[in-house]
Amino acid sequence: MSQQRSIFITGGGSGIGRAAALHFAKAGWFVGVADISEDGMAETLAQVAGSAKWSGRLDVRDRAAWDSALASFAAAAGGRIDVLVNNAGIGTGGSLSELDPEEIDRCLDINLKGVLYGAQAAYPYLKAAGPGSALVNIASAAGIAGSAGMSVYCATKFGVRAVSESLDAEWAADGITVASVCPGFIETPLLNGTGNRKSNIAIRDNVRAAGLEITPVERVAEAIWDAVHGSKLDYFVGATAKRMAFAKRWMPGKVRKQLRGSSRPLGR
Repeated sequence: MSQQRSIFITGGGSGIGRAAALHFAKAGWFVGVADISEDGMAETLAQVAGSAKWSGRLDVRDRAAWDSALASFAAAAGGRIDVLVNNAGIGTGGSLSELDPEEIDRCLDINLKGVLYGAQAAYPYLKAAGPGSALVNIASAAGIAGSAGMSVYCATKFGVRAVSESLDAEWAADGITVASVCPGFIETPLLNGTGNRKSNIAIRDNVRAAGLEITPVERVAEAIWDAVHGSKLDYFVGATAKRMAFAKRWMPGKVRKQLRGSSRPLGR
């Protein structure tokens, strides 16, 4: 088995996934990126120096595809997978009454079921590479407090945090670190979307109108690095996420009152 540590990142064709790939590659890791965008993966790997890199198309909703992708990556990486970053996700917003059932299913399947499938498929590799291996799930500030107009997205991100907490206990004896990274609004292509098919207003415009900050994506990559090497369960990235985590813990009544009086969205 190779001595070079390796990391497998979903959603690696852009945004947080790309930033994480570049961050770990600079530290000498063998980097694997998976995505449904061939062009995005090619752009990511073009920025990674050297030959310690791999890419493969993966729809995280396909459980069998997970096994194939991880086996291919492990073979390329010298037989080991030290870290899985479950990053692939989509944004879905708007009133629940206005969402198409297909939009609900797609968000749940990618953001939550994909995380469960990935963790299940990666477990044998992480166990073999432990102690010191890690599962890092990308959650969101939307997994800290449920805001109006984000019921489905919040459900997935609360779920991601719950999966992380459960597996932290379940895999402790195997020496596998499990953590969730919870960004606020991050400078990624996700902000260019509208949240749902019935809206033509970009999420980015709503964020700016609400006076909220947009955090550089490199801060999330740094948090992923900290999660792999640290011992905390949750890593909050950006002022919005940190403020919300503090307020939800110490002033839950105030948070509820504010959320009930505002339709301002939260999330990465």
